[in-house]
Amino acid sequence: MRYLINLMLFLGLLAAAEPDAVLKIEKNVDSRSKVSLVFSNDSDPAYVKKVNRLFSADLKVSGHFRVDGNVSKAAFDTPVIALGSRGEYTLIYRFKKTPSGGASLDIKLFKGNPKKRILSKNYTVSRLEKYPFLIHKAVSEINKAAKFPPIEWINRYVVLSKYIGPKQTEIMLADYSFTYRKVIIKGGLNLFPKWADANQRELYYSHYGEDDNLNLFKINIYTGKKSVIVTTSGMLACSDVSKDGRKLLLTMAPNNQPDIYLYSGGTPKKLTKFTGIDVGGKFADNEQSVVFVSNRLGHPNIYKMSVMGGGVTQIVHHGTNNGSCDAHGHQVVYSSKEGRGKFNIYLTDTSGSQTRPLTSGGINQFPRFSHDGNVVMYIKRTSKGSSIGFVNISANISESFNLGIDRIQSIDW
Repeated sequence: MRYLINLMLFLGLLAAAEPDAVLKIEKNVDSRSKVSLVFSNDSDPAYVKKVNRLFSADLKVSGHFRVDGNVSKAAFDTPVIALGSRGEYTLIYRFKKTPSGGASLDIKLFKGNPKKRILSKNYTVSRLEKYPFLIHKAVSEINKAAKFPPIEWINRYVVLSKYIGPKQTEIMLADYSFTYRKVIIKGGLNLFPKWADANQRELYYSHYGEDDNLNLFKINIYTGKKSVIVTTSGMLACSDVSKDGRKLLLTMAPNNQPDIYLYSGGTPKKLTKFTGIDVGGKFADNEQSVVFVSNRLGHPNIYKMSVMGGGVTQIVHHGTNNGSCDAHGHQVVYSSKEGRGKFNIYLTDTSGSQTRPLTSGGINQFPRFSHDGNVVMYIKRTSKGSSIGFVNISANISESFNLGIDRIQSIDW
């Protein structure tokens, strides 16, 4: 148990969250298309404010739209010429609860002058609490109808492990804005959830058992079917999964020595052999390399090695505590300590030759790439509270939402 706790401390515990998350837009607004947002007068009044907020946030973080600040109301069948829209695009929606306990969203999108309808669609969910996914899906298709690059990441689940008491954690699903939340695994210590497949039907997680062993489970979140993949003492975390789902990168310490292992069935293959701490391996360079965190120079830093093992290369050459990273293709994001109580997220490549900051101010940690590598998610703490932040890399635009969870152990997207 002591070694497990040490591993969790080295990888970092996500801190307490409070309200008052702040939205920050960093892109020149003139380079984005203006959208006028209209809600129908028969939309459910209890949800209009929430739905308006989600539409505005989704459109902004896409990097392609800016929303007219004057949201208006009209009948859903009002001719577009009578809406008085000033934007290049006009979006009118109708949101209602359904008699069966779900939700329904109708949208119409108009473009140009004179305005022409380019999208008309209905979306439904069977459970009302999942209504945020209606807005996310609508915005991803609005983005497609406007012929902008895809933003399918907006539809994906976030999975996380949160503390609820001594030796007690729960694994929870959320939409990217954390408006929807659902606990799916509870009872004991359930740690380091990691998606097992691109379709987000299965995930891996570590469970600390009564026999002081850790089990790596694979579970189907729809059927509940569960199987044991690896059992060991000391430490165990699945930090990455190959695109085809056949190979895993594990952090294990069967002899109290944390190292990176490659697992593809059978006995895990040990990749690192340093007599210190090597953790958090991530596939990079088309899965030919592994990026990981190590204290080889006396403090946490980011390194790279071949997926077959062998020589190790230092990627980051600044900061005294670079203890959290993620990789996508040739890109690497990491959190770096800068002065007393300050952490910022940096983007670099696997050679470490092209580096730029993605955040400034406060404590920004635990970066995670979106599935397509275009957006980085991270946890942000300031004197005003904590939030979950997003940076659209190509658009250079940021968005943040209230996290509203006391302590998070691990997170994946």
